[in-house]
Amino acid sequence: MARNESGAEAVEPSASSPYNPGEKQMSVSDETTTVSDGILLSDAAAAKVKGLLEQEGREDLALRVAVQPGGCSGLRYQLFFDERSLDGDVVKDFEGVKVVTDRMSAPYLGGASIDFVDTIEKQGFTIDNPNATGSCACGDSFS
Repeated sequence: MARNESGAEAVEPSASSPYNPGEKQMSVSDETTTVSDGILLSDAAAAKVKGLLEQEGREDLALRVAVQPGGCSGLRYQLFFDERSLDGDVVKDFEGVKVVTDRMSAPYLGGASIDFVDTIEKQGFTIDNPNATGSCACGDSFS
């Protein structure tokens, strides 16, 4: 599969669906659950979130992804479980995992991909954000 300069999969029109220049074209892989706009959540991240919610006995909570001022580069991600519904929230469902973004954070997160990594070297959620123009050396914040 072809990749663009940022490393994302390049999507080309297929013969089975005629190309419409006004319509967004998408590709769905086995590894990632995708949506037309907003955040992408990998299967590994969705499974980890489901497991954490089951462990807490709170399957009613959503994973809130926010961008806040802070860190060396100016902006910092926040991921936390939330039961609130705020005016202007963008809500996406990934096979039973509800991901919520507030209206101020949404423009910073369009096309961002959340994954969960579990290796001997590190464990945790990672965010690959095409909107980030730079990040600090520690990787904790972005601009």
